[in-house]
Amino acid sequence: MRALNKLAITFLLSIFTSIATADPQQPQTTLPDTTKANWYPHIVDESFVKQYAGIPRKKDVMIIDARPKARRFDNGHIPGAYNIPLRQFDKMVDKLPADKSTLLIYYCGGTKCRLSHKSAFKAEKLGYKNVKVYANGFPDWKKNGNLIAITIAHLEKLLETNSPMVLVDSRPKKRQYNKGHIPSAISIPNRLFDKLAPRLPADKSTPLYFYCAGYKCKLSPDSAAKAIRLGYTNVHIIPEGYPGWKKGINATVLPEIVSGKEEGTITIDSFKQIMATAPDSIFLVDVRDPDEYAGGTINGAINLPMNDFEKKMDNLPRDKDIVFLCSTGARAGEAYDIIKMLGPEVTVYFLDAEIEFKPDGSYTMKKTE
Repeated sequence: MRALNKLAITFLLSIFTSIATADPQQPQTTLPDTTKANWYPHIVDESFVKQYAGIPRKKDVMIIDARPKARRFDNGHIPGAYNIPLRQFDKMVDKLPADKSTLLIYYCGGTKCRLSHKSAFKAEKLGYKNVKVYANGFPDWKKNGNLIAITIAHLEKLLETNSPMVLVDSRPKKRQYNKGHIPSAISIPNRLFDKLAPRLPADKSTPLYFYCAGYKCKLSPDSAAKAIRLGYTNVHIIPEGYPGWKKGINATVLPEIVSGKEEGTITIDSFKQIMATAPDSIFLVDVRDPDEYAGGTINGAINLPMNDFEKKMDNLPRDKDIVFLCSTGARAGEAYDIIKMLGPEVTVYFLDAEIEFKPDGSYTMKKTE
């Protein structure tokens, strides 16, 4: 028994001695990490990716999302990323840059996802010499509170299902927003963000979606960053912006408002075109007395009589162009003057026209003589 104990002690001592004297330069035997099996060898982290992510896209680098488009990329991706799903790699190889020294950064759905690794190996086989994989992928990007981008296709789904959200157009209002914008979007130009930030919802968890003039426009990313600094926690950008929306089947290109010779007026022809093609793009205010309004007005117009005008003008919407109207243009012009002198920052026009209103909502009008 004593001999066995001595033998056991001698055996254990030999093991401890071998561990203590092991050459640290030699690879140690460890259990295989099946998670990392077949990983691409050149791995980068979030901080590496952040220096290249964003809109406008950086030159000489291409961030590539290897996940499926409709079920993953559309719903959320790293700003500036291109989508080349692994399954379509061979068909979309022409999307890769001609310069084989371009930095390629692949990512997918995290450490258990191999789509990015397989794509990276394919790119290397094609001769690309500077390929990296962000192995922690999109879940890590999102977890760290980074800005998230979505596509127009996903926005359309959100709008169709009336999902709770606030859509913000960051472009200049008069020069771009007024000429056409995505339906339901409010105008908060990036240059006026600090001043107009109170238009954003009080609930900081409300989903916010910012857009501007496409992939070369930095207005919406700047506005989104400002919203995050204000404490909003669910902020997104739509890199395709309004140009991407116009290309879609659901595009709504609003007719341009044409101003008349007198300041603040809208021409009759311009008004009629808008009413025929996009009546919801303007907010009509009939400033006549209630009894006149009751006898007939233009369909969609609200009544805000001049006697109550100054008391209630703060209730006028900020996200649409406002057009004042009356029977001759006189009271409509007065409403315009009051708004420009005392009112909130809204875009207003008035019809300087003689209008005959009919009970069924139809009307005739001619220029005031």
